[in-house]
Amino acid sequence: MEFWNHLGMALALVLVIEGLGPFLFPGAWRRAFSQMLALREGQLRFIGLLGIAVGLLLLLLLQ
Repeated sequence: MEFWNHLGMALALVLVIEGLGPFLFPGAWRRAFSQMLALREGQLRFIGLLGIAVGLLLLLLLQ
């Protein structure tokens, strides 16, 4: 049961962090989002892969 508790807390933290951008800096967030819409699929996939890699690296370092 501890796994589900940790997973829920991690997801809640992701939502808090994701919500900070539009709440604190709505104009900059809107500009960044519109720039992301102009990227090609390959560029978006690379950004996603980079985020996954950095996240996994952080998880390994923080164990």
